[in-house]
Amino acid sequence: MGGSGGNPLLPSNRENRNEQLTGLTRQFKLCLISLGSVIFFIVIAQGLGLGLGLGLGLKHRGPNLSPAQSSTFHVAENDDSRRLLEPWRLDTSEYILDTTTWDINAAPTTRVYNFTLSEIEGAPDGVVRKMFVINGQFPGPLIRANRGDRVIVNVTNHLPEPTTLHWHGMFQNGTNWMDGTAGITQCPIPPGRTFLYNFTIDNQYGTFWYHAHYSTQYLDGLFGPLIVHAPEEAHFRESYDHDQVVIIQDWYHNMSSALLPGYLASGNENREPVPDNGLMQGTNFFNCSSLAVNSGYSCFDNSTRAVISVQKQKRHRIRLINAGAFAAFHFSVDNHTLSVIEADATMVEPLDVHRLEIAVAQRYSVILTANQEETNYWIRADMNTLCFDAKNPVLIPGMKGILAYTDSKEDPKDEKSIDWSDARNVMCQDLNSTSLIPAVQEPAPPADVFYSLQFSFGIREYALDRAYVNGTTWKMSDIPTLNKVVPELRAGNDTFNITGVTPSYDIPNQYIIGIPQSQVVDVLVTNFDEGAHPFHLHGHQFWVMATSWEQYFPWHTYGSLNTTNPVRRDTVTVDAYGWALIRFRSDNPGMWAFHCHVAWHLEAGLMMQFQTRNDLMKDWTLPSDVLELCSA
Repeated sequence: MGGSGGNPLLPSNRENRNEQLTGLTRQFKLCLISLGSVIFFIVIAQGLGLGLGLGLGLKHRGPNLSPAQSSTFHVAENDDSRRLLEPWRLDTSEYILDTTTWDINAAPTTRVYNFTLSEIEGAPDGVVRKMFVINGQFPGPLIRANRGDRVIVNVTNHLPEPTTLHWHGMFQNGTNWMDGTAGITQCPIPPGRTFLYNFTIDNQYGTFWYHAHYSTQYLDGLFGPLIVHAPEEAHFRESYDHDQVVIIQDWYHNMSSALLPGYLASGNENREPVPDNGLMQGTNFFNCSSLAVNSGYSCFDNSTRAVISVQKQKRHRIRLINAGAFAAFHFSVDNHTLSVIEADATMVEPLDVHRLEIAVAQRYSVILTANQEETNYWIRADMNTLCFDAKNPVLIPGMKGILAYTDSKEDPKDEKSIDWSDARNVMCQDLNSTSLIPAVQEPAPPADVFYSLQFSFGIREYALDRAYVNGTTWKMSDIPTLNKVVPELRAGNDTFNITGVTPSYDIPNQYIIGIPQSQVVDVLVTNFDEGAHPFHLHGHQFWVMATSWEQYFPWHTYGSLNTTNPVRRDTVTVDAYGWALIRFRSDNPGMWAFHCHVAWHLEAGLMMQFQTRNDLMKDWTLPSDVLELCSA
C-alpha cells in the first residue's frame, strides 16, 4: 500500500528559488565533478532526496541553461539510477492485474485499505511542485474487489485542508452517506481526522476509479483505480490474456487551489486554466528549456515516458481511465487496432477503432493484440486543444507513451511506428454511443417522468462568470443536503417529500429534483455554452438515449427513440450548443449529484442533485461518525 508520505523528494527552495541558481561556487562544482558525483553532491549539500530516475522509460534531456538564461535546474543522472523509483512515485506495475490467482468466483469477503493523505513535493514530469498523495505516493494505489465484497477504506487526513473521497461509479445502494460528495452526502474530513468509508459492492462490476470530491483537490494527486470483478468476467477473459489499468490525465505545474481563484475571478469569462502537460501512469517527458526565465520553477531533465510492456501474440486488455481535470483525449497505439469491450463498467460488443475519444472521468477497456514486429511503438494520448479557450506555450498536447515488445525502453523508430492516418475528431465528443452495443441486453423501459435541465455560463453581479443549471449556480453547503433531508423525512415533514423541483430546504445555491418513488426518469440536458461538458450521475447508470450537436431537441423523434439496447454508462459528454437525453431508474435511495466533471466547471457551479426514494430514506438513521464530521 506504499509508505508514509510527507517527505520532500526534490528541492523546492520555496524561501528563495533564485538564490539556488546564482551560486557561482555550486555552478563551478557542477562543471567539474562527474555525473554520478553531481547527484551525490546535490543530495548531500541540499539535504534533500533528489529523484534518481523514474524506472519507467528512457530519459529525455533538454539543453542545459545557465542561471542567467533560466530559473530551472537541468540535472543529469547516471544510467544505473534509471532502475530506481523516487519514493513518492507509485510503481505502476501494481496496475497490472493478475488474472491467474485472483478468484473471480470467491465468496464475498471484506477488503481493507488504509489511506493516509499528505502533502509532499514531487516532479511527475520533472517540474517540482506540491502534490497531494495517498500513502506518500502518486498516483494512488489500486483498489481491487469482487462484486459482493465489502470495501473498507480508512482515510487519515494529514493534508492542510479538508477532503473527501468519492467512489466514482459505485451505486452505494443503501450507503448514500459513503458517496463522498462534500456538501451533499457528507461534511469533509477535517485535517488531522480519520474517517472510515465502508460499503458493499452490489450489482455491478468493471472499471471504476476513486478521487477526492472537495473543491479541485483530485487534480493534485488524490485519485486511483478501482477494479471490480465478477463471475461473468470469465466469458470476456476468453478474448484476452493480460489485464492492465492505464491512467491518463492532464497536469498542471501549480496547485489547483492556486489556479482556481484566477478562474473564478471577476472579469474572467470562463477561460479555464490550460494544462501544462499530460501524464500517463503518472509520468511524462517535459522540456525544461520551454519554461520562461522567470518561471520560478525547478525543473529536472530526468523525466520519462510511461512504458507499457506487451508479449508477442498475446492479447492485452487495457483499462483506460481519464483522471484529468479538463482535457478530452484521443487515444491510439501506432500500428495496432484497438477493440473496445467496455464503456464505464458496461461490457459491450467488440468495436474496432484506430482512435478512441475519452472525456474526463470516462473509462474504456480496449483489447490490443500484440501481433506486430517486436520493437517499440508510440502510444498516443492527444489532448483535443480545440476544446480549450486559450493557449499554453509550454504545453505539448500530443502526449506519448511507449508500447514495448522487448526490454528496450528506446523511443520508437519513425519508420516502424506509424500513426494512423484517420483524422482526429475536432469536435469535443464521445465515441459514437450508437456504436457501443451492450453485451448484456437491457432494453430501456418507457419513461414515467421527464425533466429538462438547461445549463449555461452567465456574468452577473460583480462581473462574476458562473455556471447555472435552470438558473441556479451550485455552491458547497456547510450542511450536507443529505443531513438535512433524512431527519425531516423521518419526522414526516411534507416539505421534504415533494415531487419535482424542491424548495432546496432553505439551503442556498442548490437545485434539487425530488423523485420520491421508484420511477423511470428521462432527463434532457441542453447545453447553451460554447464548450462541451462531460456530465456524471452519481449512484446510477443511465441509458444514453440520444445525443446531438444541434441546439434543440427534435420533439417529433421522442416517440421513436431506440429503446432496444442503448448503451448504459455514468458519464456522457454534452456537445457545445447541443443536448443529451438520458434515462435512468430512480430506484437507488439518496441525494445524488449530477454534474459536469470538468473540475473548473464544477467549482463554477455546474452541479445539481436528484433526491430519490423518499419511501426508503425516511427509515434511515445517518451513522454517528458521518454526522460528527460536521461538528468538528
